[in-house]
Amino acid sequence: MTTWTALTTLPGPGPAEALGAALEALGPAGVGVFEIEDGSGLWEVGGYFTAPPDDVALALLAAVHGARPFSVSQLPETDWVAHVKRALSPVIAGRFFVHGAHDADRLPADAVGLRIEAAMAFGTGHHGTTQGCLAALDRLERAGFVPARVADIGCGTAVLAMAAAHLWPGARILASDIDPVAVEVAAVNLATNGLADRVALAVAAGFDHPDLAAAAPYDLIAANILKGPLIELSPAMAAHAAPGARLVLSGLLNEQAADVAAAYAAEGFVLADHAEIGDWSTLVLAGR
Repeated sequence: MTTWTALTTLPGPGPAEALGAALEALGPAGVGVFEIEDGSGLWEVGGYFTAPPDDVALALLAAVHGARPFSVSQLPETDWVAHVKRALSPVIAGRFFVHGAHDADRLPADAVGLRIEAAMAFGTGHHGTTQGCLAALDRLERAGFVPARVADIGCGTAVLAMAAAHLWPGARILASDIDPVAVEVAAVNLATNGLADRVALAVAAGFDHPDLAAAAPYDLIAANILKGPLIELSPAMAAHAAPGARLVLSGLLNEQAADVAAAYAAEGFVLADHAEIGDWSTLVLAGR
């Protein structure tokens, strides 16, 4: 089936979400609102249509909401299932082998398999930030770190929570995300990997959930989100971390890492590790 996309950008989540809601009135098959991860502060709003969209209506929407003019493109007919399977080849990060169902038979004998299907949540293992977090967790375990309580904040697919469940079988693990769809995806992935009884899930912004508060303090907190939310969360991270805790933080461009490390230094954390994969950084911070 031929589809059309209509894409634009504008600054800030509030205006972007408002434009996304208004775009629904044009009858698209779907609407997406995403922050562009380049430090620009811009958000992308996109509509996906099964018939050519109304150019005049799109122009009016962009003008009213202060967005750039929509860029409309026609997409060729594509077998998206086959395309995704080709694109999402397995990823090795530390001891972990992140794969879809179509690559389950390729699991190396000495690897820990994490089955993640392409879905409406971040964290298939193909992004440098997810790979960096998985590798950081692997290094912590190999160094002898054994947390009793673990939190995965902004869990997406729950790939980091699942990795922690494999690394530390005795740990109590909670995973949360502000997006209810992401939490639904996480629940499916946990069940698929036989870990539904090992990780508790919550819909929450940061630590704002009674279950997350009740389980604190945490010996290990992972948060693969973005620079701004990580800095905003630094006081809450400190409040919910146990003495000597480790934080694994990512979602950061390399040039953003120093600002995040400084925000956490102000909360009493010291930088224990900084790894780069391409343009992306992962930080491991240690509490005092």
